[in-house]
Amino acid sequence: MTNFLPGLYIVSTPIGNLEDITLRALRVLKNSNKILCEDTRRSLKLLNHYNIKNKLFSYHKFNEKKNSPLIIESIKKGEVISLISDAGTPILSDPGLLLLKECINKKIKIFPIPGVSAITTATSISGFNEKYFFYGFLPKKENELKKVVKDMINYNFNIVFFIPAIKINFYIRFFKKYFFKRKIFIAKEMTKLHETFYRENVEDIEEFKNKLKGELTIVLSKPDNVQYPKEVNFDKRRLIKEAKKYLKRYSLKDVVKLIVEKNNLSKKKVYDLCLKAKNE
Repeated sequence: MTNFLPGLYIVSTPIGNLEDITLRALRVLKNSNKILCEDTRRSLKLLNHYNIKNKLFSYHKFNEKKNSPLIIESIKKGEVISLISDAGTPILSDPGLLLLKECINKKIKIFPIPGVSAITTATSISGFNEKYFFYGFLPKKENELKKVVKDMINYNFNIVFFIPAIKINFYIRFFKKYFFKRKIFIAKEMTKLHETFYRENVEDIEEFKNKLKGELTIVLSKPDNVQYPKEVNFDKRRLIKEAKKYLKRYSLKDVVKLIVEKNNLSKKKVYDLCLKAKNE
């Protein structure tokens, strides 16, 4: 293990094309005592491609709590331990955070070996600006999803998600309902043979007729031409008074739209205020 100190090496691996791996990453993997991975079958394809014979150890969300103390002990004994995920940069929506925190607490050296990430790869070609918020995998249950989405409605920057391709139409319906005035970029099978990108306005995107496979990376742009004022300039009393006046003549839906456009505010805030005005 010449030139390699004992510790935990966080090694980025390709998200599709096996050539998208750094020389340093290959050198670290070849000199590791153990390589921790989510799925040994998938990781074995990468290692076999580069003739790396080190033994793989299964490390995933169902066994990481049990195995983390054993891995810590191995490092203390002088071993070089590498952590990889099925694809991309480990720990970002993948197992490993628990082990990483334990290494931090135990003062064990951690070495990042940077490389490919689906997050930055998709963002870099989305055509949107560079400011983004990465959420990860969205909840699968409708009630949980509503809570998460409502919290992000007013985020004035790009938002990046991972979603199972088979659920794309389910999530498109939510995007259309809550993320209007944004553009959407969908990346399918990035760097692979059937790499495909979809670009559309959120309100215009149609549901997919054919089933998609794998995982998708979704990038939503920041809202188009929407600027939210600071809270100090948000006069609730004035807006409630204004809403009461309009509600005498117009529907709740029309009043919300009118006040949003007139005051350049988020729809959610205006809706809550109009609802309050209507019930008073």
